Amino acid sequence: MPALKEIRKRIGSVKSTRQITKAMKMIAAVKFRKIQNKMLALRYYAERMNSVLLDLVKNVDAVHPLLEVRPRKKVEIVALTGDRGLCGAFTSNVMKALPRLIKEKRGEGLEVSVSMTGKRGVDLFIRRGGHLRRSWVGLSGRVTYTNAQAIAMDIGENYLNETFDEVILLYNEFRSAIAQKVVAVPLLPLAPIVSEGAEARQEGAEFLYEPSQQEIFNRLLPKNIEIQVFSSLLESQASEEAARMTAMENATKAAGDMIDHLTLQYNKARQASITAELMDIVGGVEAIR
Repeated sequence: MPALKEIRKRIGSVKSTRQITKAMKMIAAVKFRKIQNKMLALRYYAERMNSVLLDLVKNVDAVHPLLEVRPRKKVEIVALTGDRGLCGAFTSNVMKALPRLIKEKRGEGLEVSVSMTGKRGVDLFIRRGGHLRRSWVGLSGRVTYTNAQAIAMDIGENYLNETFDEVILLYNEFRSAIAQKVVAVPLLPLAPIVSEGAEARQEGAEFLYEPSQQEIFNRLLPKNIEIQVFSSLLESQASEEAARMTAMENATKAAGDMIDHLTLQYNKARQASITAELMDIVGGVEAIR
């Protein structure tokens, strides 16, 4: 049985670890609440923006390169991961889905390129022998609209230059504080499908466009890419903080269970030590007699 001093040392070490994980859980909870509010507000905005695009596409004669659906030869997958660990399977879930998506697209006869956000995912992908077209790191906990603009600008320029013909965002979609799901969302080309309900609403409707249809499209379509990228980044960030909060809570509970086990082990060892000392004393008294 381990010595009492060794067990006491292990108990102290686990208690220190429990304090750290508990503090990290609280920090993650604060960050999660802040990012969740932004994410939910932008989610509604992004949905409404898509709705506006649906109405405009139905009623315009103008064209835009981002609406052009050309023959697919090369697809770009933009995977969103995190920069830090201690968040459960947040990054690994994306990294498991990525090879499956690449295999699926190659099975369709397409050439695949990959871009990625998050140091954890970037390092893992490169270690596995993958090649990245572009990477962005240092965004975790500091997602801003400027970040989304930079990513959207890179995607848009390469799409217009026909570097690739389709863009897919791969990320953790936030469902709840304990549930996130990896989704693959088409980003480009922007070719929204108008529902029957939308068609019915537009029958007989006339719109006046100021300054012009083409000018509205030139401004709104690139902005929509930025909004969709920003929304995906916030979804991913909220999922990361939720996953970290859950992971730290589980780690804190595990540390508590370990402390209970070690305390029981310490008490048993201490009792055995006291019993052995008493037996030695009794043996000595009997020997003197």
